[in-house]
Amino acid sequence: MSLRHAFSTVALAPVLLLQGRHVRRSVALLPEPAGARAGAGGSGPLLRLLVAGDSAAAGVGAQTQEDALSGRLVAGLTASFHVEWKLLAFTGATTADLLARLEQLPAEDFDVVVTSLGVNDVTGRRSLGDWRRQQGQLIALLENKFRARHILLSGLPPMHRFPALPQPLRWYIGSRAKDFDRALASLAGSRARCEFVKLGYAMMEPQAMAADGFHPGPAIYDSWAMELVRRIVARMPQILSEQTP
Repeated sequence: MSLRHAFSTVALAPVLLLQGRHVRRSVALLPEPAGARAGAGGSGPLLRLLVAGDSAAAGVGAQTQEDALSGRLVAGLTASFHVEWKLLAFTGATTADLLARLEQLPAEDFDVVVTSLGVNDVTGRRSLGDWRRQQGQLIALLENKFRARHILLSGLPPMHRFPALPQPLRWYIGSRAKDFDRALASLAGSRARCEFVKLGYAMMEPQAMAADGFHPGPAIYDSWAMELVRRIVARMPQILSEQTP
């Protein structure tokens, strides 16, 4: 954060606080969609998949899990693979929350893990340093306990364009989200089994978002999933060579 940015934030602090309270009261709380959160399907080489994270990973903004991130991702992968998949995601999840949940689960092997985290860390005012450290802990846990061979770290959405956020709160939250996004990209670039997936502007057009102006809509979930499918398919020869019997 630049010095100018820091001074602007301090000066705007009372306004940001009031706007934050207003958004929490006024933004509609959309439910997590109904549908399966585990399953198997398709034919071909085995692919064990975990989708984990926050309300976006849980599919908030879609009517059913079939139209959400996990559903569209599984649909894209079962054309080429026998996919055994699980969804571990819940509204409000921070990186620390997901870490705690995963630490409570028994060990299990996953070939591919997709994460969606960061929005709640940003809005919860988690420091960038703490968040990067927790993301590193999450990666280590996925690699060691869950033997993940390919970890796709979804970037933060362009929160500076979220219709639900008024100005200047949108500017402030958006600036923090950009900082977190850059930190996640850097972290992914330093880990051989990780890949950063940027949620670009074309993917996250405001008119394609959910009715709350805060979550993805079905079209965004579909675009996001298809980008993940492309990257997973490209990495599969390496993943298959590392699978244990």
